[in-house]
Amino acid sequence: MPTSSTPLIIGIAGGSGSGKTTLASSILEAIGEDRIALLPHDAYYRDQSYKTFNERLSVNYDHPDSLETELLIKHIQSLKRGEAVDMPVYDFKQHTRASTTVHIQPKPIILVEGILIFVEPKLRNQCSMKLYVDTDQDICFIRRLLRDVTERGRTVESVIDQYLKTVRPSFIEFVEPTKRFADVIIPEGGMNTVASDMVIARLKALLPE
Repeated sequence: MPTSSTPLIIGIAGGSGSGKTTLASSILEAIGEDRIALLPHDAYYRDQSYKTFNERLSVNYDHPDSLETELLIKHIQSLKRGEAVDMPVYDFKQHTRASTTVHIQPKPIILVEGILIFVEPKLRNQCSMKLYVDTDQDICFIRRLLRDVTERGRTVESVIDQYLKTVRPSFIEFVEPTKRFADVIIPEGGMNTVASDMVIARLKALLPE
């Protein structure tokens, strides 16, 4: 674990729809946004403004190559040095990076969340604590379907097609194998209040006064 003068880097991984965001939100609410810098990995999807919209639709967004992980690592290292960063914003309806950014100040905890954050060793090794959210895939699919239709303007047919072609195969190939790198495996993520309360209590104990 880092010293009291360096931030804690907490990684939350798991399949799409597993409950990572719910767990991250529980941690944010319990500890306070003034003490946590949140870096979602999916904010770092690569810019695709040079591609046509149809070309963007064909990209496998569950493959490690779709993300600018090297920029995320750079931002984590900058925050660890006490330097603010400008996190990119991704437009999920247009499937490319937005023109705006979010200014992130250094905080005692850096919370990194995403399905593929334990795949790249350089990113994985940045983490002081690695959490893996483990949820049955049928539940994950239902949650993803509801989210993509209501929040991202997708059709039911397009969500099912994407799930079968890329999401499920990529989960089996890339995401699930990274479970072995986790320090803690949390069934149902933020819905598991016993496990999330234990994680929150541990983080509070590690924070400097």
